[in-house]
Amino acid sequence: MSMLASGLIALELARGDASVCTFFGVHSGLAMHSISMLGSEEQKQQWLPAMARMEKIGAFALTEPAHGSDAVALETRAHRVGNEYVLDGAKRWIGNASFADVTVIWARDDDGNVGGFLVEKGTPGFEANVMTGKVAKRAVWQADITLKGVRVPVGNRLAKSQSFKDTAKVLTATRSGVAWEAIGHAIAAYEIALKYTQERIQFGKSLASFQIIQQKLASMLANVTTMQLLCYRLAQLQEAGKMTDAMASLAKMNNARLAREVVAEAREMLGGNGILLEYHIARHHADIEAVFTYEGTDTVQSLIVGRAITGKQAFAPH
Repeated sequence: MSMLASGLIALELARGDASVCTFFGVHSGLAMHSISMLGSEEQKQQWLPAMARMEKIGAFALTEPAHGSDAVALETRAHRVGNEYVLDGAKRWIGNASFADVTVIWARDDDGNVGGFLVEKGTPGFEANVMTGKVAKRAVWQADITLKGVRVPVGNRLAKSQSFKDTAKVLTATRSGVAWEAIGHAIAAYEIALKYTQERIQFGKSLASFQIIQQKLASMLANVTTMQLLCYRLAQLQEAGKMTDAMASLAKMNNARLAREVVAEAREMLGGNGILLEYHIARHHADIEAVFTYEGTDTVQSLIVGRAITGKQAFAPH
């Protein structure tokens, strides 16, 4: 599919349910993208056809308990012993990991270089426990992973993953998908608010008859349209191989920020009913908080864009 088609699918999945969208993003985006972009031909043939048919499910394990935004500081180790790597460490917030057939574990080797290692389901020493207590994206299973002496063949290292720059290529490629996801939440919120205000009678007439409600709806639609056009242009640049990491960060930053505003406005317009699950907006209201945070917080995305503008890095040592 084209990048535009893929983005539109992410939009529609988020419009329905963020958890389904996240499953799609982790499996088809992060896991398959890692193998496609950085794997050898043998690794691609082994995994991608079955993953594309959903016969095998993938997970992507980068984030660690002590390293969220500062992902480059990951502490998980991959020690070379003969024809194997021995993995030790911990990962957190890893979608699909508790049931995935293959998990891409990002770890540092003996030379301090970051690589992706394919760990198959059932490998001794690999344990994934589903996190509980989430209020957002409740239908998607994220897990805490512990790695204790996990042995994988040398051939399980993604062939083209030799530094964190390679990891960043995958993150940049998939970040645009989160920007599309944000649009899905905003469209859902706008549609819910429009339908509700047309049907809800207060002070003798529909809420949609009031000037302030119409002003809010107009502002919401302007935000949605702005988000759509930004992602449409980003898809064109991505297809042409011209998208930069700053462009992807700008789209994620802008769209997550605007979607958060649209969803919050819609929740307010529904009044008390806005916190009831039957009206759905409460679910989007909780889920957009996850979108606003994951795959790079608003602050980190801003600093990536700022670095591109100024040529100066403000958030980490050079």
